[in-house]
Parts: sequence; C-alpha cells; structure tokens
Amino acid sequence: MKYLKIRPINFASSLLVSLARTGTGISSNAAAIKPEICLMLFDIEGCPYCRLVREALTELDLDAEIYPCPKSGTRYRPLVLETGGKAQFPFLSDPNTGVQIYESLGIIEYLFETYGKRALPLKWQFGKLQKLSSMAANTVRLGVGQTKKASRAPEQLLELYSFEASPYARIVRECLCELEIPYILRSCGRTELGEWLLPPIRDALNIKPSSALTNRKHLQSTEGKMAIPYLVDPNNSVAMFDSTKIVEYLRVTYGNNL
Repeated sequence: MKYLKIRPINFASSLLVSLARTGTGISSNAAAIKPEICLMLFDIEGCPYCRLVREALTELDLDAEIYPCPKSGTRYRPLVLETGGKAQFPFLSDPNTGVQIYESLGIIEYLFETYGKRALPLKWQFGKLQKLSSMAANTVRLGVGQTKKASRAPEQLLELYSFEASPYARIVRECLCELEIPYILRSCGRTELGEWLLPPIRDALNIKPSSALTNRKHLQSTEGKMAIPYLVDPNNSVAMFDSTKIVEYLRVTYGNNL
C-alpha cells in the first residue's frame, strides 16, 4: 500500500493546538488506583470541552473506552441521549461506580477525587480559563474531527496508544471520530526526561527511558520501542506505528477510502 503523506499544514495546525494548550496533556502522574472496569467516554475529538477530559486522562494515566459522537453521528449519540437525557458531550459513564456525568470540569473533578485520590490541581481549579484556552486552541483545526463520515463499525474495539497533546496522535483520533470507530484509549503520558526527546534522537543516542507507566512499558517490551501513536486492531490482527499509515489504514479498512 502506498501511503499518502499527511499534509504539512495539517500537522502544523495540530501542533499549534498543543502549543496553545501550553503542554497540558503530556505528562502523567498516575492515579492512586485504577478502575477495574474501563471507563466509558462519549466524546467528539474536535470538541474543546472533551479535550479537557482527555487531558486529565493523560495526567492521571487512566485508560478509557472512547465512543466517538461526531455531528450527525448515528452510532453512539442516540445511546447518550437515551442514557443521560441529552446529546451533550463529553459524557462519562463509570461502570465501576454507576456514576454518569456530562460537564467536563465535573468529570475532571470526579476523576481526581475517585481515582487520583489527591487534590484537584490548581490549573483545574481555574476551569473557566481552561475552557477558554481550549476553545481558542480549537480554532486552528477548522472543525476537523467533528463531523461524521460514512464507515462500517468494527466488531471489536481498536486500541490506540496516545497522549492527548501529541499532534500526531490527534490526527489519528480525529479520523477515528469522523468514522465513528470506538477504541480503547491507552494513556501514554511522559514521566521521564528522556521521553521528551523525539524517537529518532533517542534511537541515535541509544537512550531508552525506563517509564513506570504500564502502557509505555508494555509497548517498549512488545515492540522494542516507544513511539506515539500506536494502533492495534484485533479484528484484522494489525498493529502499527506512524500516523500516516494508521489514518490510511483506517480509511481503507473502515471508511471505504473516504
């Protein structure tokens, strides 16, 4: 398969979102406890409020099943409406406690209290400012990742190793959202200094950061390297790095080459 390169302007605007958020959604300080059953988050990748929740998931090193609900979406929007009474996003459902929450800041507070077992960080106490910052960052993507495109649903959930601020992972998550493909978000925030170096630089210098985080350790041990994004599709026994290859794979396999 010949892969079409992601346009530089596409990557540049994705990078601008990360820069606008001043590094939020990169580093992790793992939650004190992890949910026994995976959290369920119904969201829209291009939604500024949903972004805040995913940033908190990265910070707490929490995984979640993501059910994309783009505009005009038909797979999971009706379920949110039926369950919570309104089609508003983000919507968190925690099968461990039975709690269901709509508001982004309420979700973040719940995650820190229930799983982080620590005080809400100062930046999240200024939630309105975070909302404004996320809304401003959103303008550069011009609605990418918000509107449904025709696709078929996979039988099993895909898995995406990602951290929220990665501009490469964002492009993949946008594609997953547009195609309404549900997946398990495997949080892979950074905890070590060496992890801030780009993979080619780490390889050239033979630097292998020893992360304490489960997902990073798993990826390093199974694939021999740590790079984001990394997609696993159990439906076709496919696993791959590189955002360009992943997006092309998703479009061909589930999106009818859209």
